Amino acid sequence: MFKVIQRSVGPASLSLLTFRVYAAPKKDSPHKSYMKIDELSLYSVPEGQPKYKYVEEPRSQLEENISQLRHHCEPYTSVFQEIYSHTKPKVDHFVQWGIDNYNYLQNAPPGFFPRLGVIGFAGFVGLLFARGSKIKKLVYPPFFMGLGASVYYPQQTITIAQVTGEKLYDWGLRGYIVVEDLWKQNFQKPGIVKNSPGNK
Repeated sequence: MFKVIQRSVGPASLSLLTFRVYAAPKKDSPHKSYMKIDELSLYSVPEGQPKYKYVEEPRSQLEENISQLRHHCEPYTSVFQEIYSHTKPKVDHFVQWGIDNYNYLQNAPPGFFPRLGVIGFAGFVGLLFARGSKIKKLVYPPFFMGLGASVYYPQQTITIAQVTGEKLYDWGLRGYIVVEDLWKQNFQKPGIVKNSPGNK
């Protein structure tokens, strides 16, 4: 029915042969007419045959209850997902901080633990001096621990003191502004304007 012509390309010493195959119809074969896609029975529905339609299977009572439960729980799950997305970086940072501190304590420099003991003992002495007052218990132990730490780490103590002083000044300034606004709103009567050099 078809003629097959075989040709080899490339030198015979390489033992890699490439073949090209050409197919041609015989001259005595009858010419066939081509069919269109619409004429094929696969692509068209014969007349008189009913057209099939996909119908979804009805849900059972269990599936209906699960769907309602998921619908009711969806606001809570979204809130939990939002909280989780906010807290996860903080928890990861805290865990990494703990791992770093643990590794530092495992390979602590010489003399670190005696210094830590002296600073802790200073905090205990501050707690002893703070008997009878809750405010003293909040102030004295950190103050005495700070004094103990300043003996061994003066440079870090100066840096912390500077940062703490700036924060305290900022908080004091904000408090002053809030108190001033409250004073103006509550204690100054409307309509009273102080005499200024321009007003006579």
